[in-house]
Amino acid sequence: MAGEQLPDQTGGKARFDGATIACVYALAMTVIPAALVIKGLPMSLTPGVAIGLLMGVLWFLAQMVSTLGVAKGRNAARTALFLFVCSQLATYGYATYGYLPGDELAAADRTLITVMAVVAVGIAVTDGVRGLARIDRVLKAMIVGATFMAFVGILQFMAALDLTQYLMLPGLRANGSMSYVLERSNFRRPAGTSGHPIEFGVVCAMTVPLALHYALRGLDHGGQTKRWWLCLAILAVASMQSLSRSAILGLAIAAIFIIPAMAPKRRVKALWGMLGFLIAMRLMVPGLVGTLLSLFTSISVDPSAESRRRAVERAGKEIPEHLFLGRGLGTYLPEKYGWLDNQYLGTLVQNGAIGLALLIFLYLAAMYCAFRARLASKDPRIKDLGVTLAACIAVPSISSATFDLIGFAVATGYTFLLIGIAGALWRTVQEQPGGIPPLLTPPAQRPGRLRRRHHRDGPTTRSRPDRPRTRPDQRPEVSA
Repeated sequence: MAGEQLPDQTGGKARFDGATIACVYALAMTVIPAALVIKGLPMSLTPGVAIGLLMGVLWFLAQMVSTLGVAKGRNAARTALFLFVCSQLATYGYATYGYLPGDELAAADRTLITVMAVVAVGIAVTDGVRGLARIDRVLKAMIVGATFMAFVGILQFMAALDLTQYLMLPGLRANGSMSYVLERSNFRRPAGTSGHPIEFGVVCAMTVPLALHYALRGLDHGGQTKRWWLCLAILAVASMQSLSRSAILGLAIAAIFIIPAMAPKRRVKALWGMLGFLIAMRLMVPGLVGTLLSLFTSISVDPSAESRRRAVERAGKEIPEHLFLGRGLGTYLPEKYGWLDNQYLGTLVQNGAIGLALLIFLYLAAMYCAFRARLASKDPRIKDLGVTLAACIAVPSISSATFDLIGFAVATGYTFLLIGIAGALWRTVQEQPGGIPPLLTPPAQRPGRLRRRHHRDGPTTRSRPDRPRTRPDQRPEVSA
């Protein structure tokens, strides 16, 4: 979590710090196929989970000293992450206190380790990524990793070419099937290197605002633009080709956040660009746009929508039995009890009302950090990045109602990375020269009120500010 010098706060280049490990984590989550796990371990752990646990250990060690440049102290994102992991530990202890079947106990152990890893990533990024330059480094690594995953998915969709078959790395083994292509409405549904087409679409959708941000920053402040426009195009196309309602809904939510924050002229260009993109997709892939539209217009007769309605009935039987702490972390096995396809509903079943409240609080705290940084900073780059991060975090927060997000490693890892980056951005603004302006400024007083106060106070009080003011019925005390 630290390097030989402080990370990018004085303009120098950090050789190794929290941002470096976060970049490795982002690339490991998207470049390595999700079905690959580490060989020789009794539990199926992906390389991403192993890196997350390592980040947690390094963060803990760095907190023991004060010479490594790691931030300390309260932060809204860090507090929300801490409360969230406490709720997970509480429900795990509650579930394992009594008897659990062997398959549910193994799932609970595996889920707890995964959750601890992603929470460690969020906290380590919040405290270990210091300065805007290092935040940019992590976000750009996320874009590159997601673009690679999207490119693999596009090849799966267009040419039925699955590059994941050639990404088997030494020291890893396949945990289950390596097939990443499903079908819907006579189209292939790609998953890229992720575990499912829905996860693939959501990850692409939550990364689209980042690519757009750096493409526009290059236009406004100089720098590379072509590479980020290319990444934006690949990610947007892959989001559409995932044939996922969650991905399309995520793109719409991101647009609702970003477009109103643009300048009026750029806002018009963005709307025309979206229309042109839809026309281009309709021409390049006939039937794709119509299929996506039918996912929403025919939702009343869609089998997946019917499955989600039955999931509510199944969850309704479980929730009253364990209202506050849930039935146990990871103990609701979809293959055994039926799919829920709703992270909020699944959290309510497995972690209870307390866990659900803290999951919602986690999303809100991350958005607070992003918007608070935007309001408190005068740097246009930070202001734009604040609303961009809020848009990115809104994608998984809304998509959590349409699929079980924490059940998928890539989507969960990217979500907690974004939460940590939001906390790191707020820390960066808090450390800016001049301090932080108050969130609510005192109301300005009208001129008439100021004249009345001037007349009431009189000239004597103003000419002698060192003399204490007293009311007419109050005499100054005289010492004996």
